[in-house]
Amino acid sequence: MFLFDYIVNLSIFSLFVSTPFVLRSFINLKPLKHPLIWCGLYGGIVSIVLVLLAVKQQGYVYDIRYAPVILTFAYLGPVAGIITGLFALAIRLLSSGNWFPAIGGWMFIMVVFSILHIYFSRRRLPLFKRSLALSGAYIVLYMCTVFTFGILVDKPLFHLQYLWFVILGVLLGGLLIESHERLRRIIAERDEMELSLNASEYQYRLIAENTSDLIMVLDPDHAIRYFSPSHAFVLGYPSLSQDCAALDRIISPDDVNTFHQTVRKIIEQKTSQSMEIRFRHQEGRLIPFDSLCKPVEGNGGRIEHIVIISRDISERKKAEEFLLQSEKLSVVGELAAGVAHEIRNPLTTIKGFLQLYKVENGSMKYGDLLQDELERIEIVTSELLSMAKPQALAYTLENVKDVIEQTLEFLTPQSSANHIAFKRDYRGEFFPVMCVKNQLNQVFLNLLKNAIESMPSGGEINIGLQLDANGECLISIQDQGCGIPEEHLHRLGQPFYRLKEKGTGLGLMISHKIIKQYHGRIAYQSKVGEGTRIEIRLPIHG
Repeated sequence: MFLFDYIVNLSIFSLFVSTPFVLRSFINLKPLKHPLIWCGLYGGIVSIVLVLLAVKQQGYVYDIRYAPVILTFAYLGPVAGIITGLFALAIRLLSSGNWFPAIGGWMFIMVVFSILHIYFSRRRLPLFKRSLALSGAYIVLYMCTVFTFGILVDKPLFHLQYLWFVILGVLLGGLLIESHERLRRIIAERDEMELSLNASEYQYRLIAENTSDLIMVLDPDHAIRYFSPSHAFVLGYPSLSQDCAALDRIISPDDVNTFHQTVRKIIEQKTSQSMEIRFRHQEGRLIPFDSLCKPVEGNGGRIEHIVIISRDISERKKAEEFLLQSEKLSVVGELAAGVAHEIRNPLTTIKGFLQLYKVENGSMKYGDLLQDELERIEIVTSELLSMAKPQALAYTLENVKDVIEQTLEFLTPQSSANHIAFKRDYRGEFFPVMCVKNQLNQVFLNLLKNAIESMPSGGEINIGLQLDANGECLISIQDQGCGIPEEHLHRLGQPFYRLKEKGTGLGLMISHKIIKQYHGRIAYQSKVGEGTRIEIRLPIHG
């Protein structure tokens, strides 16, 4: 019967320990004010119930009222522990006599437990180990009280059973608290992980659904797992099914073999590969893309997926074509300037002597025919020279910043190849100028190409854009090139004056002419070995 009552008492104590944790898991209550006081009161109530349910055997009373006292001291500190202890002492005094040893032993235990709590806090001892240490201390203090006041000294079995009863209650309550706390931490970590995963998924979805790059995930057997929404607004297809037919539908037939070979190489070598392929727009036109293909390895190093990120390089292709066309125009200009320069001088001499010969020989046959043919040659040389000049177009309102950015985009491949970086210093966003966009673009292209070619060792080119004190648009270009001797600065922009070995002298001349047409000004500052600074001032529209 004693064992049954003992198990019942421990079960009830376990129920009291678990109840707050169970309620907290189901009911989201607001945090209590002064939680230590409320926890101490709850522990005191538990102590009262344990005393009322005390086991009585052969005239002895067994209760575990000090189990909640030890646990509150271990997990909540002296404030809650002393409150619980007061309730345990009060019910003890009301239920039996011998007040003096009960009060003395209680005070002794409270003082020692408070001191041990300070010591444990400094040593940062885990809470469960604190409960075990306090249980050991309680055994020592209990035995000291027994021998000091001579309480049933001749009944060692009673004291042994009592202590065993209390210590098992502490162990059981501590294990319940630790298991509930561990479960709470696991749930909290899981919830935090879910929130983190949801946030991460949202960020990746935000990127995938709003980027203009095409993101595709496919299996090694070319089965499509994912098409990013960008396929819809970049290629014009409202929906794409995730199968090989959809893939063959958007890839140019001429690039299908390249695509499959690249995928095969990724699987065999297990390394990232890049390729340039063309995707077919819904309207039928082909759009070039630069695609980076990266393998995703699974268990055992086997390739499970291939992620393909494709970027539209149409503008880059246009920039390359523009640069190629610029180079062609430079060659044509050089050829035209050379032909005009080399032919016009002797042509003038021939025309002069022909006219002189006609005066001396009035009956000269075919003289007029020769004169007409020489003039025709002169016209042809003039036309060759005009090929290097930009054609006049209709004036429009343009933002100088946008024109500069477009030019820099065109020159990025050339600057990168020469290890040159463009540094921008824009002090504003909108600089409206009435101009012909292609002409202004050609001005910046000529000047920046000269700056790049003057820096064979690389460096930085600083581009500034602002309004000066007179309200004009000030564009500055500062390079770190070889520089120009000061005595040559005044000749810049003159026809056929060139500082480059392969130059034609036409680029700056055309640039000066265009800036002059826009009622602007261009100025140079340069030091040999330090670089050149070019300043262009254009009137702001309105």
